[in-house]
Formats: sequence, structure tokens, C-alpha cells
Amino acid sequence: MTDSAKPAPADATTPEAKQPSAAKAAVDKAPAAKPAAEKPAPKPPAPEDQPFATFVPGLLIPALQKEISAYGGPSCSISLEQGPMPVVGSPCWMVVGQLEGGRRFWLCFTQEAISSAKTIALAETGAEPSLLESFLIDEKKTTLALLVSRLVQRLNGQKWLGAN
Repeated sequence: MTDSAKPAPADATTPEAKQPSAAKAAVDKAPAAKPAAEKPAPKPPAPEDQPFATFVPGLLIPALQKEISAYGGPSCSISLEQGPMPVVGSPCWMVVGQLEGGRRFWLCFTQEAISSAKTIALAETGAEPSLLESFLIDEKKTTLALLVSRLVQRLNGQKWLGAN
């Protein structure tokens, strides 16, 4: 093979060198990026970010009542109270519920925050609670859906809801 058989290297004066590459052409045709001044709308705060005194009566209690009735449970009265924790007597915030027939439950918060340590107590009709159980101790984040589902699951585990 002779040197004359090799193709000449392309330089800036050849027509091939003046053609834009496919990658460069794609970049040239890409839409312009949004200016930095246009920021996405801020996310609305999560329901759980509301103050405790707003979250519990405004969201948690209505959601619990709705879920208990949807689960087939009896109608119930639920309220938020501050007072002595059942069994041990230490001060706490409590979601106190009473189902038709006199069965009662207490969801206790050690502080005025849904992320605080929680316990649950249950009592059959005519009895006082005698046992506190830890509630949602392994969860990293406490949400409305989690509180509702686990409390209803616990009540159903007692066979207090629906046709068990």
C-alpha cells in the first residue's frame, strides 16, 4: 500500500470538518433551560406538620370515626383530652374513644406532638384498663394514615369491629 492510498486527514477547511456532529446538532435543537427565577411552586405542608391541637381534632378524630364505621365497626365517640394516662397516671394527651356497648380505648401521647412516644390502652365494658402497650414504636415518621390504620387494626385485633 502506498501513501497515496491513505485518505487525507480532515482539517478545518474540508467540508466534512465544517459539518456539525449529530450530538452537537441535538444540543443546538434542545429547548432552552428554564431561567433560575422560575422555581416550582412550594409543596403544601403535610397534614402532620399542623400543630397537635389542630391536627388531632381536625384530621385524626374524623378520619378515625370514618375508618371505624367503614370497617363495619359500631359508631363511636372520640375526643382529645389532657389528663392522667390510664394505668400509670402520668400526665399526657389522649385520644379517648368509646364504642357502642361501652368498650373504650385510649391513644396516649407523652408530649403535645404526634411524633412523641405513644401508648394504647383498652378496656372492655365495665372494666378499667390494666395494661399499657407501646404504639408505633418502630416507625420513623408518624403520619395520619399510619395512626388511623394501626389503631383500627388494633381495635379489629380485639374483635371490636365488624363481624369478627
